Amino acid sequence: MSSTETTSSIPQPAEWNHTPEEITSLTKKHIELYTRFLDEIAAIENPTVENVLIPFGNFENENYYFQNQIPFYQYVSDSKEHREASQEASKLLNEAYVDLAMRVDLYNVFKKLEASARPEDFPDAESKRLLEKVILDYERNGLHLSEEKRNELKKIQNKLNDLSLEFSKNNNEEEGFLLLTKEQLKGVPEATVKQFEEEKGDDGETLYKVTFKYPDILPVLKYAQNQQTRKEAFIADANKVKQNDPLLLDLIKYRFELAQVLGYDNISKYILEDRLAKTETRVLDFLTDLKTKLSPLAKVELEKLKNLKDEHFQEQGLDKQDKFYIWDNRFYDNLMLEKDYQVDNTKIAEYFPLQSTIEKMLSFYENLFDVKFVETTEGKHVWHEEVKQFAVYQNIKAGSPKNLFLGWIYFDLHPRKGKYGHAANFSLFPGYVTKSGEVIRPVTALVCNFTKPTKDTPSLLKHDEVVTFFHELGHGMHDILGFTKFARFHGTNVPRDFVEAPSQSFEYWTWSKNEVKSLSSHYETGEPIPDALIDQLIKSKNVNGALFNLRQLHFAFFDMKVHVLSKKEDIESLDLLKLWNDAREELTGISNGGINTYGYGSFGHIAGGYESGYYGYLFSKVYADDIYYSIFKNDPLNQENGIKYRDYILSKGGSREVMEGVVELLGREPTLDAFLEELGL
Repeated sequence: MSSTETTSSIPQPAEWNHTPEEITSLTKKHIELYTRFLDEIAAIENPTVENVLIPFGNFENENYYFQNQIPFYQYVSDSKEHREASQEASKLLNEAYVDLAMRVDLYNVFKKLEASARPEDFPDAESKRLLEKVILDYERNGLHLSEEKRNELKKIQNKLNDLSLEFSKNNNEEEGFLLLTKEQLKGVPEATVKQFEEEKGDDGETLYKVTFKYPDILPVLKYAQNQQTRKEAFIADANKVKQNDPLLLDLIKYRFELAQVLGYDNISKYILEDRLAKTETRVLDFLTDLKTKLSPLAKVELEKLKNLKDEHFQEQGLDKQDKFYIWDNRFYDNLMLEKDYQVDNTKIAEYFPLQSTIEKMLSFYENLFDVKFVETTEGKHVWHEEVKQFAVYQNIKAGSPKNLFLGWIYFDLHPRKGKYGHAANFSLFPGYVTKSGEVIRPVTALVCNFTKPTKDTPSLLKHDEVVTFFHELGHGMHDILGFTKFARFHGTNVPRDFVEAPSQSFEYWTWSKNEVKSLSSHYETGEPIPDALIDQLIKSKNVNGALFNLRQLHFAFFDMKVHVLSKKEDIESLDLLKLWNDAREELTGISNGGINTYGYGSFGHIAGGYESGYYGYLFSKVYADDIYYSIFKNDPLNQENGIKYRDYILSKGGSREVMEGVVELLGREPTLDAFLEELGL
């Protein structure tokens, strides 16, 4: 990877210099422009592919950048004024898009086109797919209903959009913290404690400010020796956005109302109709079958953790406790790794300083997909000074044309006030082909929250953070390697229960011995991680894996249970607090200690487009595991196979049925074999 080559000769991404006032004014102009264009389409009496479909697709292509860029400010800007303007712009855009999506005159034009168009009228299969998807979108929006019902749908959809924005805002703007003494933090690595802000207590004692951002709170839950500290930290973290409880309840109520107006028993039936799983029965059967298979193994794992806790309490001269509590879990899981597998996560992190890990990780993707990353610092188009910007090129070693520019990718990697608090990839500008045939390349962004460097130590990644980095860059590469005519099909625009498959498949390379070694470089000596450490790390991969997957099932079951309800009275009597806590305790066998917490308040997926969709993380892993085991396990860096993966699946996005690409790559229908083997079942 080069960081010195100029990138001035390639198309530059959009700038990030909007004022809050411009965010608002440009949004209003965009809505006016969009409405005017659709008015013109609606007025066409004799619609054809050439005068309706292609212009519509081209206009949609050109405007995706705006409707992605402006809302993105609310997740990453360090200016509260920009975030608030972005949130208000998102509200305006959502309201406008609801109105535009409910226009019967437009629907009638496309239906008329569908009735008259001949197969030879479409220039390619993707154009025909565009017409099919546009009509499907209109029909799923209720255009077949009476005007009264359509107006009711508009009100419901606008209310849902407002609730989702508020739910997300509460999470992004969350600023809670704990003040803990050095004694309370006993066991937490000194390097971590040094990063906490210090305050003086009333008695003059030094207190350490522990926020609920991942780099702060997770080390306390994993390392603090004092059980009371962990309990306090867990409860406070789980309750950090408890104000989202009534918002989620309202979201569930309005989703049910939406489904009812559209003629569905519940919102799950409506959502899943357009997914790979298709039905709630298939999803619930899949989750229940997993629970049945995992539960016996999870009981064994939990018993081992209980025994370890008993030993630990005995060593401390404390009386044994009858139960294993939820705030014990991360601590004893980590202690088991240290005692039984000699896995010291703090020691391992010394071999993964952020900067060199980025360079080596990008080198891995370069080798697998025959691409090159070039970091630019000249004329950077970024929203914050910490953001890294890379141009990506294809066909470096093989093929033609050589050094083909693929797109831009941003890395925004450290926490800051008001920033999105988890890890995610944001597709900012999807790629497409213009009406003149010019290829517009995508722009995508990885937003993470890794520990900041200090004056003494660089940012060091725990191995699970390396896994996260690979996962999110997997989404990013799905974007960058995409090549479609229409932006709506680009990259990660695939069914929600498949979208995680590529990123999950890339996680495997972080557990492959040679790849782990090549990624590593001690932050002081530059030495690679010793084989013994790698061997122990790999042995620990599935330690307590059944319990981990049952926790994933907890999220998935909770999501499904609140969205499959088909009676108004069941929704009105819904007790989210009880359901969340009881479900976790029942699934995992880990005690809540009689204390119910509002962890679902920070369950961003359930308000961010994953409703009746969290099962997709497990469902898509079936495909991810099959792809890795069948294509890469025996030869992880085989470039020929990497290019096949690119060409059959990643580049196609949603421009064709995604399962066509899976079958083409595997040479057969996918199976559960690799998935079950990976789970140890």
